[in-house]
Amino acid sequence: MTTHPDGPNQQRRRRQAHQDDLAEFANGKQSRPDALATSLESISVQPRTPKTPRDRQWGEDGSMDEVELSLLNKGEPREDGADAKDVKRPMSARDRRAIILLIILYLIQGFPLGSSVTQHSTGSLPFLLREHLSYSQLATFSLTTYPYSLKLFWSPIVDAIYTPALGRRKSWIIPMQLLVGSIMAILSFYADQMMQSPAEYINVLTAAFTTLVLLSATQDIAVDGWALTLLSEDNLSYASTCQTIGLNTGYLMSYTVFLALNGQAFAEKWGIPRLELSTYLVFCSIISFGTTVWLLFEKEDEDEDVGMSIKSVYKTMWSICSLKHVRTLLIVHLFAKIAFQAHDAVTSLKMVEKGLGREDLAVAVLIEFPFSILGGWLAGLWSRGDRPLDAWIKSYWPRLALTLASTLTVYWFPKPPISTAFFVLIIVETVASSFASTIQFGGMAAFHTRVSDPVVGGTYMTLFATFSNLGGTWPKYFVLKGVDFFSVATCQIGDDLVVQAAECVSEHGKAACTELGGQCVTERDGYYTVSAVCLGLGVLSVVFYMIPTARKLQAVPPSRWRVFS
Repeated sequence: MTTHPDGPNQQRRRRQAHQDDLAEFANGKQSRPDALATSLESISVQPRTPKTPRDRQWGEDGSMDEVELSLLNKGEPREDGADAKDVKRPMSARDRRAIILLIILYLIQGFPLGSSVTQHSTGSLPFLLREHLSYSQLATFSLTTYPYSLKLFWSPIVDAIYTPALGRRKSWIIPMQLLVGSIMAILSFYADQMMQSPAEYINVLTAAFTTLVLLSATQDIAVDGWALTLLSEDNLSYASTCQTIGLNTGYLMSYTVFLALNGQAFAEKWGIPRLELSTYLVFCSIISFGTTVWLLFEKEDEDEDVGMSIKSVYKTMWSICSLKHVRTLLIVHLFAKIAFQAHDAVTSLKMVEKGLGREDLAVAVLIEFPFSILGGWLAGLWSRGDRPLDAWIKSYWPRLALTLASTLTVYWFPKPPISTAFFVLIIVETVASSFASTIQFGGMAAFHTRVSDPVVGGTYMTLFATFSNLGGTWPKYFVLKGVDFFSVATCQIGDDLVVQAAECVSEHGKAACTELGGQCVTERDGYYTVSAVCLGLGVLSVVFYMIPTARKLQAVPPSRWRVFS
């Protein structure tokens, strides 16, 4: 028997009837039409969560499948879709508890990091060492920050190996914090002796704090991965806020508070005992041990067992790096901070060198702290939705302008005593620069949480964080070396004898010149040369690469960043 095809009018009527059924079904006005009974029978629609990412149907050009679009357009607004993205849901008690937990865990990292290097400047120990060492010797100590920038290489191990009884993330967080507390306790017995003759112990100090940063970096891998499942999807952007608040609080304690209480003038002014480095290390050790004990009583939700070996995680990491847009983002991270390197590594040291007291600088950073917290909170709000990099992009130009302003401030720095007006100017520049930097940091971190695949969250987040940190670390050594290299200084003894002395760029060298009856005279300060080079390269990269590339990256659909469906 031969079946005749329907005529054009009949086909058109059937298509119209089918579309009407679809529309009514999408609007919930009727039950599933018979025509869809077999095709939709096996489909299960689940909400998008960190553990169960929804696999949207995106086309090769990044557009959503037409059928899904038609259903969304005709139906009610999806709760997790674009129509409801601006709906503010109240934060659950679980998320509030998770935020507190994350802040405390990031706080622990701030202790060793704040001693060696802060997020926007140098750490407290380089300030103490600067009185005895040259910039080239400080470059050796700056190597302590490298583990935090290279943690990518062992992050697959953290993702793949764990003890189920303890929890996938706690299996690493707890031992790392115990080791940090133990090393700080041991260092406290020798710290004061080493700080009296730092040139003799520079290698020991570098090795000790490199180990502390290595342990904190490993803990950070686990905490970053935990954040992806600890917070609900609606509040994932607050993971960067937790990191900002936690790390900045740890920095405040190890940098601002310690520098102020360690200063002899501050102690005499307020009639309190001077805080020695050894005492502070004991305090950090106690806090680390106490937090670890508290963490033992925190239950970690059972994580999805993906059954991945270390080898498979490394392969996954290679698969992630094989994505074109991932490689582009990594390049952005490597060079995005070039413009700010001289400012972050040297500007504060130069101000102290020109007469700004350590206590005054500590006050400036103390005033900066609440603005950093505010910046982290605003970055979390600003970065919600589909355009988290807008915060990062729009903060670039103000930060560049403030970097130039800080360099000019060093150039026109008056001789002590510093007037109140000039000190207020320093505070305004410090606060504004830190605020812009925090906004950038929060916006980029929110973008990381948005596109990372939760199945290998530790590796994915660490990949991005590693290159972001590396972008702020690898130039630092060369910047510090460059300041000495481009500087020209002489030791002038009497009216006739002038000796070119490279050591005149350090406080120790200046003291040696003074003992000979001379005075160090800086004919050319390499700081300004290095600052000009960094700012010039930074402006060119921002105009022609950074901002245009960032806009393209955030237009890539989240599903195309996944390596697992």
